[in-house]
Amino acid sequence: MTALSRAGGAPGTAHATSWQAFLDDAPVALAAARGLLAVAGAGGRCHVYDAERGESVATFAVDGGLLDVTFSPGGSHLALVGPAGHAVWHARDGRLEVTETGEWSARARWFGDDRLAVATGRRVTVRSAGGVGLWSTGPAPSTVTDLRWFRQGREIAVAAYNGVYRYGRHQSAPVGYFPYAGSHLCVAVSSNARWICTGNQDRSVHIWRTRDGNELEMAGFPDKVTRIAFDDGDRWFATNGAPEATVWDFAGKGPSGRSPRLLPGHRSVTALAWRPGGAGVLATTGSEGDLAVWRVESGSPGRPTNPLRTIGLDGPGAALRWLDARHVAAADRTGSVRVVAFDV
Repeated sequence: MTALSRAGGAPGTAHATSWQAFLDDAPVALAAARGLLAVAGAGGRCHVYDAERGESVATFAVDGGLLDVTFSPGGSHLALVGPAGHAVWHARDGRLEVTETGEWSARARWFGDDRLAVATGRRVTVRSAGGVGLWSTGPAPSTVTDLRWFRQGREIAVAAYNGVYRYGRHQSAPVGYFPYAGSHLCVAVSSNARWICTGNQDRSVHIWRTRDGNELEMAGFPDKVTRIAFDDGDRWFATNGAPEATVWDFAGKGPSGRSPRLLPGHRSVTALAWRPGGAGVLATTGSEGDLAVWRVESGSPGRPTNPLRTIGLDGPGAALRWLDARHVAAADRTGSVRVVAFDV
């Protein structure tokens, strides 16, 4: 069951062109494309909304629960993954195609509107939007935790135990390997394919320069690192793992020897997302229940930066997504989903 209401931010923080939905499931992920917002719940229910008006477009359920959800770039298809397999919802006709593998699917990533890579247990399966299997990798050493397309879709970077494995199209064996002992929880690849980064169970971020495998490590985070992301311009790289979001400058030769920007104010950072367009604007949510927006360049390396705007959510933040350069969608663990317009 879903209830909707209008929702404005506090005076001076956000304009009230926003809306709010109240769900009977705990949100775990958001996806947005071409005017649609999808909200995945832990119990397996997914709600799709008109992102501007907050009107319900579709509601459906996937047995076994959900872990993540992502639209194809054109918004034609929505991939959903969970503990029992994956599914694809087709926006044009509302058809839901479920693939029950009985294996843990942590992530799915689109390349274009008709190529989808899905983590399926220890392998990655690549399929078309219509369900035609194209190829799959060989088994990784452990369950795949995250994956990314890179090199213009010619390769996939796969995070699993003890490193990141590179797979070429239609090749079951890795074509490259970036080793680092331990459990890798998430992976990010710069759009120019220059850098591969992972957030790790051992409270570190590991970075490889792809051309020569040169390594950097940022260790000493208070918590495990589960959220990492490059901005659209490949200059800024943000991580959680601490009460403050940490942002590194990758311009020029990269972050080696540079102090990061620190964005304090949360009890712990639960989600982060860069505004589209590469302008260095970051949104974050925290376990205390705040949504904050920051302009990274307004701060100085090694010194705390104040947020541009902050609003309170109904509970601890769970997921975050920019709908466009002005609107942010945030979900919290109480089942509330809020869309807010910021002027930043």
